[in-house]
Amino acid sequence: MIMDRIALILVIIGAVNWGSIGLFQFDLVSWAFGGQDALVSRIVYTLVALAGLWCISLLFRERDMIEE
Repeated sequence: MIMDRIALILVIIGAVNWGSIGLFQFDLVSWAFGGQDALVSRIVYTLVALAGLWCISLLFRERDMIEE
């Protein structure tokens, strides 16, 4: 499902961003889009959060449904 792939890509972006914050104290999203308060940064943060919530559904799906 295309929505699953998009959600996973956004979750990976969020994970890489959190990794860079944890390891280097460097926020990639805010650097790329003009700071944490910038509208585009807030949109990216929101999309990553929504994608994370969407990915919770992957835990509860039947295995056959995921492979289709």
